Amino acid sequence: MNKPLKFISRTVFGMFLVLFFSVTMIQFVSADELRANELNTRTIKNGYKVERGSILVNGDPIAFSTPTDDSFRYLRQYSAGPLYAPITGYYSHTQGMTGLEAAMNQDLSGIGNAQFFTRLMNTLNGVSPQGSSVETTIDPAAQEAAVAALTEGGFSGAVVAIEPDTGRILALASTPSYDPNLLSSNSDADIITNYSQLEDDPGQPLVNRAIAGDLYHPGSVYKLLVAAAAIEAGEAKPSSEYANPAQLALPQSSAVMQNASRSTCGAGAKATLEQAIVMSCNIPIAELAMSMDRDAVPEMAHAFGFGQDIEIPLAVTPSTSEIPEDQAQTALSSIGQLDVRATPLQIAMVSAGIANGGEVMTPYLVEKVITPDLRAEKEFSPETFSTPISRDTAEAVGEMMEHGVSNPEGLAQNAGIDGVRVAGKTGTAENGTDEDGNDLPFTLWFTGFAPVDDPQVAVAVVIEDAGGEAYNFEGGSSDLPTAVGKRVMEAVLSE
Repeated sequence: MNKPLKFISRTVFGMFLVLFFSVTMIQFVSADELRANELNTRTIKNGYKVERGSILVNGDPIAFSTPTDDSFRYLRQYSAGPLYAPITGYYSHTQGMTGLEAAMNQDLSGIGNAQFFTRLMNTLNGVSPQGSSVETTIDPAAQEAAVAALTEGGFSGAVVAIEPDTGRILALASTPSYDPNLLSSNSDADIITNYSQLEDDPGQPLVNRAIAGDLYHPGSVYKLLVAAAAIEAGEAKPSSEYANPAQLALPQSSAVMQNASRSTCGAGAKATLEQAIVMSCNIPIAELAMSMDRDAVPEMAHAFGFGQDIEIPLAVTPSTSEIPEDQAQTALSSIGQLDVRATPLQIAMVSAGIANGGEVMTPYLVEKVITPDLRAEKEFSPETFSTPISRDTAEAVGEMMEHGVSNPEGLAQNAGIDGVRVAGKTGTAENGTDEDGNDLPFTLWFTGFAPVDDPQVAVAVVIEDAGGEAYNFEGGSSDLPTAVGKRVMEAVLSE
């Protein structure tokens, strides 16, 4: 009789331990993660019982909560919604949350660990619960310039601007955009209808092209990493010369590479590395890449951030730069094609690192968290992400980029700003063919920084479909993205 009782007692005790462990994991270890999950509608609905903190740009609220007379108690609202949608995201009691609303949810809703004692004191004093506000790093002039330049052109694309010596993100734009107010009303029916329309929109306004989505072939802006890898390793310098044919048969392949001009890179029998950067020639860059180890450029790309998990605190889709399998793939990947793909944020990090003497700073979007009584609860400071190249290498690459703007043959001339030394590089990426064998429109890029002698801003611009229908899908990188980049840099420098 005792034996069965002992077995049952031990079984019940074991089950109790398992239950105790599970409850502990849920209530304490995994609590923050579960609360932050964007699919946790209970967290969102509970959040409407609290006056959610604001999201601020230069001290002004761009997302805030106002009291209502309905059961939700508060309504989340967004001033200039489409302007800042890629930053704020939305907070919706049927569709979850995205952007900073999700990434900083615990602070905004007042449930973070750092706010425990504040919550306790408010409870004891009978003060209504309230979330903390989040101050962003965004420069309103830069953000407005970026969005205006993209929307006025009718472009699908993105802009990222970074302060090189800190990593502060000054602009994060993605177009077409959307109005988060459409998803934050207290009418479930309206939210569901609006969300369906946004999701079905062929322009994909809900995709944050600056940091996510399908990513883009970077095209010739990737050549900056080839140059950086070669110069850093002592394999080349700006004056190094390479054979200058109009066509290059790729090794062990039937493919033939050409320069964008369909001619030689300049008139001579040889072309320098600097000419290849200034005029954005493919063949000298491919020859240089094939002369190095196949992993040299991907390793340099990785040091700048490719393939690494980055949070700003929004999650950034990692850019890709795989090690080529042979010389033909080495040549193609060296010009930003094949399996090389990047976000505008990543390309902005490349320019920012070059501008900052070879030191890449960790990009960040949140400056500080402010409690309801205006105390700085958290403050975020600059951190070094990596130092992939020396100052000498950075200066050499930066000088070639400057000549890309100042040289009469430079393809980035349109990024020039009167009285300012500007460095820049264009890129035009191919995207294969459609089902009928016709070439798909190019992806257009510009990246650069200014002023060269005291960098205040580094920028990356991407435009899809060669500018779109307004440009007959045939716009060029030397015109469209350079003009957008110039406006954003001017907006920062004019302050």
